[in-house]
Amino acid sequence: MTQLDYQAADFDYGGAQDAAGVPARVAIFADRASVRGEIAADLAGAGFRTIDGGAVASLLDGPIAMLGDVVMLDCPVVDGKSLAALARLDMRAARSGAHLIVSTSLDALEDVFAALDQSDPQILVQPSRAERVIAVGRVLADIANPRVREMTEVDRLNLLHLSRQVEAIAHKLEGLSGRVETSEPSQGAMFSAPARDDGLLIERGEGNRFNAARPPLPDPRHVRRIISARQARAKFFDAELFADPAWDMLLDLTAAQAEHQRVSVTSLCIAAGVPATTALRWIKQLVDSGVFVRVDDPSDRRRAFIGLSDQSASAMARYFAEVEAPLLQQAA
Repeated sequence: MTQLDYQAADFDYGGAQDAAGVPARVAIFADRASVRGEIAADLAGAGFRTIDGGAVASLLDGPIAMLGDVVMLDCPVVDGKSLAALARLDMRAARSGAHLIVSTSLDALEDVFAALDQSDPQILVQPSRAERVIAVGRVLADIANPRVREMTEVDRLNLLHLSRQVEAIAHKLEGLSGRVETSEPSQGAMFSAPARDDGLLIERGEGNRFNAARPPLPDPRHVRRIISARQARAKFFDAELFADPAWDMLLDLTAAQAEHQRVSVTSLCIAAGVPATTALRWIKQLVDSGVFVRVDDPSDRRRAFIGLSDQSASAMARYFAEVEAPLLQQAA
């Protein structure tokens, strides 16, 4: 790999350094030694120290060794043993505060997502080498944000410089003609906070809550027609021109909730209309902000679903009631 004129140690980025003042450590777990070696080489080029953690199943062999600041695990295929290893790593990472990054395949996504419910991981779906490096850069930004003090202007500039350098390394890995997916949801407030309504809540359907004073959710057939119309644009224009994953997922969940259907993570990623890794970042941000909720399957702990929060269901119901009112008046 071509080395760039950059070392992470050249910058002071606070919490991303350990007590000795050296770059953050990344523990790498993968069943294939060649994959561990490739990841280690790429991260070393970005100035990170790496630890070869061995195969995924090694996480079940006795006590787990001390984890790095960041743990990167490659798990494209799952079985009972690897799921047990993931669950144990998830629990240990949550307790230690380690940052977990897991790469997997679309086929294994449901099982991996359900197994990782404690450590707030980043999940990558069939990532490129560049995407792995960028994922570590994103985690680095979290580590560099001090928990006990406000970041100084120097800290912010150093972190910005570091982030740009990480992306430059990622682009170098992909080649000048390669394409790197870097879009991500904003860290700020993405939606106006729905007004809280203290009216009586009633249960309707499986786990769906509606306020008696609120309008009902729209006819799901109408929402599905909107979704189909939005998808049809890709036949005539570049799909990226209209990329709006948050809204596409909100529409899909609204229709599903009105149909009393549960939505899997994989299905929601497809509905988002963007690469699965990007969709997962949006899902994580929307769950963290309370727009979506994670719903574990009580009959199968290996599965988890995504649904609208009560406030989001109310907001979507009010939105459709408002935009459809003029149409109903015209038809009258």
